[in-house]
Amino acid sequence: MADPVTSTDRRGDPDGRTVEGPSYGPGRGAPAENDFGDFAALLDYPVYVVTAAGREPAGCLVGFAGQCSIRPARFVVWVSKANHTHAVALAAEVLAVHLLPHDHRLAELFGGRTGDDTDKFARVEWYRGPHGAPILAEAPAWFVGRVLDRADWGDHTGLLLAPVVVHTPPGAVPVSSFRDVADIEAGHPA
Repeated sequence: MADPVTSTDRRGDPDGRTVEGPSYGPGRGAPAENDFGDFAALLDYPVYVVTAAGREPAGCLVGFAGQCSIRPARFVVWVSKANHTHAVALAAEVLAVHLLPHDHRLAELFGGRTGDDTDKFARVEWYRGPHGAPILAEAPAWFVGRVLDRADWGDHTGLLLAPVVVHTPPGAVPVSSFRDVADIEAGHPA
């Protein structure tokens, strides 16, 4: 197998021919870690509010999350270590993951404010759901997941969840995506 750092990148075109692509590696335009932001800027994916029960409920806007297994069903969320919710989520046995309506209000509250100085839950309708997880009444869909594992991945901690209760509406609903909330100034730096 060719060394990807020193060889020419060869890709097949739709007609089955091989075409040469750029070579990468030291001195040949190796992408810097900071340049990954250009790639990530092209992505658009759902954003979520993750909530956790502690002495007081905590919650934050999460952009890094996704299904990571079909059978068994698994979902992972990454919570910023700078976030007030981080410590509460690490101690929690379950987390609630909410899809957000297209309106900006919940995203602004949970992404643009910090629980260090704002009681976010005093500003929204919510209730204690399955296993005591805080559930946002305005969320069109949500699930509560049991925390199976925690992993330190740079400036975020990954929490692996096994869904235990799922709430979805009868039909499709529009939900907020990363591009919808890109204008929100974060309550904490990521």
